[in-house]
Amino acid sequence: MTTDAFARNSDNFCYRHPDRVSFVLCQRCLRTICPECQTQAAVGVICPECMRDQQKARTEVQKKTERRAARPVRAVTLSDARPYATYGIILATAVVYLLQQLIPGRFVEGWLAFNSLFVIPGSEAAFQPWRLVTVLFVHGNFWHIALNMLALWLIGRSLEPLLGHGRFLALYFLSGLGGSVAVALLAPGVWVVGASGAIFGLFGALLVIGRHIGANITSIAIIIAINFALPFVFALVGSIGRGSFADALASSQISWQAHLGGFLVGALVGFIFARTRTAARRALQIWLLVGTGVVLLALLTIPVLLYR
Repeated sequence: MTTDAFARNSDNFCYRHPDRVSFVLCQRCLRTICPECQTQAAVGVICPECMRDQQKARTEVQKKTERRAARPVRAVTLSDARPYATYGIILATAVVYLLQQLIPGRFVEGWLAFNSLFVIPGSEAAFQPWRLVTVLFVHGNFWHIALNMLALWLIGRSLEPLLGHGRFLALYFLSGLGGSVAVALLAPGVWVVGASGAIFGLFGALLVIGRHIGANITSIAIIIAINFALPFVFALVGSIGRGSFADALASSQISWQAHLGGFLVGALVGFIFARTRTAARRALQIWLLVGTGVVLLALLTIPVLLYR
């Protein structure tokens, strides 16, 4: 081919810049385009006009996906990944247990343990509502605190980085409050100690959040079922040839009421977190958490009416 014939053939030049030689074709319209007019696409390079047509043909789902991909992503630092709230709760609980051992006369238990009589106005006990939460820091013996704190450490180091420090604390204490309220409703006048209600709340939240993000929750569900069944199994074994099942369950010193209340509240809080995880719903999330606490406290009016 002669030089003159080459110059007369427009296919040898960019259709948008006729003075620029190019042999690259748009993969949609097959016109020649120079490097300035080339846009990389999934099928190769395309020209600006085909790019505009492609953008106009996008569906709403595609547009939403592109907007989501364009949002800035906050980098997770090492401090965010460390479960400082979990460590703080474990430390505070250990300090309280140490005080239990050092101060004679069960003084610490007398001020921090929970009994529904302390939240029923007009009962023979003084009104001391702080016990609804301080009960989480008091434990009956070494094995009691060791098992609870081990469970807290195992769950907290995975769940807290996922939720953040503030949400994790809200989950823990709302679950503990739920356990205390359940004891007031289902076991009035019974003394309880321990963080089991809050621990079961973490189990409930982990179950709901895991289900929401599509994780395999079978193992979590099995662990929860085993822990729920243990008090009843012990009671059943203890009642054989010794007395009634109810007496054996009461003597097992395991508060299934706190377990149940904590689990239900934890599952509810986990559902709230899962459904309001975007920044636009942050205010709604806070109000729902506040509302959960208010409803739990309102439920304490039931034992006031029934048991006063």
